[in-house]
Amino acid sequence: MTKVLLILLSVITFSSCILIKNENQEDESNNQTTKTMNVMKPVEWRHNTNIYEVNVRQYTHEGTFNAFLKELPRLKDMGVQTLWFMPITPIAKEKMKGTMGSYYACSDYTSINPEFGTMDDFKNLVKTAHGQGFKVIIDWVANHTGWDHVWTKTHPDYYLKDSATGTFLVASGMDDIIELDYGNPDLRKAMIDAMKFWVNECGIDGFRCDLAAWVEVDFWQEARPQLDAVKPLFWLGEFDELENPEYGKVFDASYSWKWMHKTRSFYQEKQPLSELIDLLQQYSAIGDSSMRAWFTTNHDENSWNGTEYEKYGNMARPLAVFSCTWNGVPLVYNGQELPLKDKRLKFFDKDPIPWTGKYELHDFYKTLLSLHTNNAALRGGDPSVQTYLLSTSAPDKIFAYLRKNGKDEVLVVLNFSSDALKFSINNDHLSGTFKNAFSDAPNAFSGDVNFEMQPYDYLVYVK
Repeated sequence: MTKVLLILLSVITFSSCILIKNENQEDESNNQTTKTMNVMKPVEWRHNTNIYEVNVRQYTHEGTFNAFLKELPRLKDMGVQTLWFMPITPIAKEKMKGTMGSYYACSDYTSINPEFGTMDDFKNLVKTAHGQGFKVIIDWVANHTGWDHVWTKTHPDYYLKDSATGTFLVASGMDDIIELDYGNPDLRKAMIDAMKFWVNECGIDGFRCDLAAWVEVDFWQEARPQLDAVKPLFWLGEFDELENPEYGKVFDASYSWKWMHKTRSFYQEKQPLSELIDLLQQYSAIGDSSMRAWFTTNHDENSWNGTEYEKYGNMARPLAVFSCTWNGVPLVYNGQELPLKDKRLKFFDKDPIPWTGKYELHDFYKTLLSLHTNNAALRGGDPSVQTYLLSTSAPDKIFAYLRKNGKDEVLVVLNFSSDALKFSINNDHLSGTFKNAFSDAPNAFSGDVNFEMQPYDYLVYVK
């Protein structure tokens, strides 16, 4: 029991070995990546930020930028730092799905979806958000467009063609969108210029790049330095770095798809906790040059695969605690503060979030998001932070870890089981006086520490 968990304390050392190995590789691809990274300008605030995804269409009954404005003070109080807006560009009408279409079937990269308001409305939203201390990133769909995007008429050469019919190539599994051709240098320049438009005109702070790994990595290596030269930006990519490590050298943060799927299997299929820890060890081995975004749901998951409570049941909350306290960036989808227990938001039709005026998990997320922002021990992607997995007397059910950065320490204990438990933690790294992050109750820890926890309970202590 103890031996297995103590082995896992080598995660950070192992991570360093991986980084050294990468640095010593001399192949042409890594040389190009090094040149690219040298001209990138990572923003300092990425280490402390969190991300709140905004589905403008479903956020309010009006579904507009102006209607969303009134939510900013509440989100600020909840501890939200970065607002990610799903695509705000116009939606193609040809082959449109549902009654309103998919945000991800763009018809013009430099215009506003009139469903949401005007360009001036969005500029005002960004300005107001900045005034209240938020950062703003927008969803960028570089892999494909809708069938009647303006480029299909003005630059049909920007698109891949079906070899059999000569028509635009349909994106895999999605017949309302068509693929762009990144072998065309003119397309690349046009795409980068379109991205620059939003930085120059609206002052956004970064991009969430949809299906980033479906676009050649050398495009992102080309694009990011040019965009960062306009303004240092935050880059979140939709890819899992375990599957696409080369993309992690360009983006600040990536999706943790494998973790999200594995935790669902763990809960529903009663898999061993050791499998979750093994996966975290793989993520930790990537190192701190990039980060993972941790989440239990997002727009795709909620609409197509079920709410976080359909997937994880009572384990949803301890997983949210994990997302906000493990090394990386917490990602919250709008409505989780309600929470959206059994509500799947429609994707192609109007289906507003059923706000009630009561936000059951507002304070829960406020505690976690504020702690992540303000406590140096929870800085994401910072090699000065150490993470220790702690040995417990219930290793198949309790996941406990301590994160340290100088004098700052945060202890997290999660019961990933349906059992009420009495157990102990014994680790040389844990000592001193802590307070419970949710209740402020003090606790003195040294040597063997005894705990009692209810099923799927969570504890967070701050030194």
